[in-house]
Amino acid sequence: MSRVEIDYAAVFQALPGGVLLLTPELVIAEVNESLLQRAGRERGQLVGRYLFDAFPDNPDDPAATGIRNFRASLERVLATGRCDTMALQRYDIEPPGRPGVFEERYWSPVNAPVLGPDGRVRLIVHRVEEVTDIVRVGARHHGGDRERMEAELFGRAQELQEVNDRLRRSHDREREVVLALQEAMLPAPRLVGHHRAAVRYRPAVGALNVCGDWYDLAELSGDRMAVSVGDVVGHGLDAACVMGQLRSALSAATLVTEGPARALEVLGIYARSVEGAESTTAVQAVVDWPTHTLAYSSAGHLPPALLHPDGTVELLDGATDPPLGARPEHVARPEAGVAFEDGAVLVLYTDGLIERRHEDIDVGLGRLAAALTRHRGAGAEELADALLVELLPPGGATDDAALVVLLL
Repeated sequence: MSRVEIDYAAVFQALPGGVLLLTPELVIAEVNESLLQRAGRERGQLVGRYLFDAFPDNPDDPAATGIRNFRASLERVLATGRCDTMALQRYDIEPPGRPGVFEERYWSPVNAPVLGPDGRVRLIVHRVEEVTDIVRVGARHHGGDRERMEAELFGRAQELQEVNDRLRRSHDREREVVLALQEAMLPAPRLVGHHRAAVRYRPAVGALNVCGDWYDLAELSGDRMAVSVGDVVGHGLDAACVMGQLRSALSAATLVTEGPARALEVLGIYARSVEGAESTTAVQAVVDWPTHTLAYSSAGHLPPALLHPDGTVELLDGATDPPLGARPEHVARPEAGVAFEDGAVLVLYTDGLIERRHEDIDVGLGRLAAALTRHRGAGAEELADALLVELLPPGGATDDAALVVLLL
């Protein structure tokens, strides 16, 4: 079947519901034909104007709350990056050619974000269905008692809004619980032996897409150290619980096995008995300071980055295997090694640090390498902070991110 070429501009104009595209500053960027017809406006009267200048509140109605309600909804979308469905709204508008005169109108609005590659809200899709006729017909069926009809409609709309608010508060409470659990299970930032390391965890903004990531640092005999990061598929309390089990299992396996490949093999076998652990990714590197070498192995995870003293960045992708649970039978995992010089830096991270929607992963890896080169010579804590500032979107990422920086 041949691919159908889609004219998205034509689709936008043909949508049966009224739609405005708004910038984050609430300036009208585009409007479709359906909204123009319902509002009785021409495109040139709306595009480029601030939303509430183009559609002001009725100054003669002291109970008018349209602007306040719409602005609150739009601000929620900008703050969370999530769709916001509003309760039924009365929002009077000026008919064509009669400025200062307002007609009674009723609307059912939805505001949805359009996210850019950096995870920030680039546009808001403001979609409204006019329900004025429904309200009027309903009033007639109520014996012409429009006020009674309005009260019932707004009462039901308010009930729905209260349900949405309770769900939002419930999600917020769950998020707090999950983050507290995450903080309790991840080791606090500290010196590991006499070596300089920094760790960071940043939860995703908005939704409960948090708490599947972990990091771990373990001292080994002979002035060696194991450094690991991992990422559980899923989010919320379930992911946090799975994360805690896998992190503990890998930490234990590291102490009784030889090398990162064997430790990940043991973790993979254990993961088969943990519901929700399938497709988890993880990577471990074991640093040996006396020999100035490190060994590493990856279970489907993004490659660690090794910053050399001359500013070059090497991505350690020579021992990559499928995620945990991806194979039905046990297969030995690969392991690779690399030498390092004094002054090198090892960086392990999860995908929330570099991945962006609709962007090739190589672009994010390139950003990471460039940032490391710019900040070579920085201390562990300084470098960790700089990477978060430069690589995470200003409004926060849509996936959580874990980061380990180890000075070699």
